[in-house]
Parts: sequence; C-alpha cells; structure tokens
Amino acid sequence: MDASSIHNYYEHLVIDYMQSEIIPNAKDESSDFFLDVACYALSKLPARYMRHEIDMAFYLESKERGKMMNQVKKEVDKAVKYISKNFNKNNRYDMDE
Repeated sequence: MDASSIHNYYEHLVIDYMQSEIIPNAKDESSDFFLDVACYALSKLPARYMRHEIDMAFYLESKERGKMMNQVKKEVDKAVKYISKNFNKNNRYDMDE
C-alpha cells in the first residue's frame, strides 16, 4: 500500500495563509522560522485527511471552509507570536550560524 497520497487538508490551508499573509509581512525571518510556525499551528488544529484535493473541494460546504479558515488564521497568528517569543532566543534563526 502506498500511503503517500494521504494528506491533512489543514496543511494546505496553513501554507496558503502563511504564503499570502504571514511571510510577506515577516521578510526578516528564515524558512526555519516559518516551518516551525506551520508545525506549531498544525499541532493545534484538528486533522482532516484527504487523498485528493478535489475530494475536499467537492464535499466541503463553504460555511465549513470559512470556519476552517478562521481556525487556521487564529492558530497561525498565535503560532507566530509563540515561536517568536519562545524559540528565537539566542538567535536560533540567525542565518550566520
């Protein structure tokens, strides 16, 4: 069995939100910072697994998608604050290291 086609739909939502809203406004941060933010936010969100993107597009009602996006925004924004405060000590993300 090849399980590589199984994905958590929230991964797409988190990455899309980060690429459109977070990354452009935090240009001084490294990719490690953004990956940590994504992982932290995803750990706070429920899992919603799919095999194909079209499955979610077809079965997901717009009201439910809106609710999911609100959850994503809330958790990603909290993750940015948390990672900035707790994991950027001692210049962990300093590009010179």
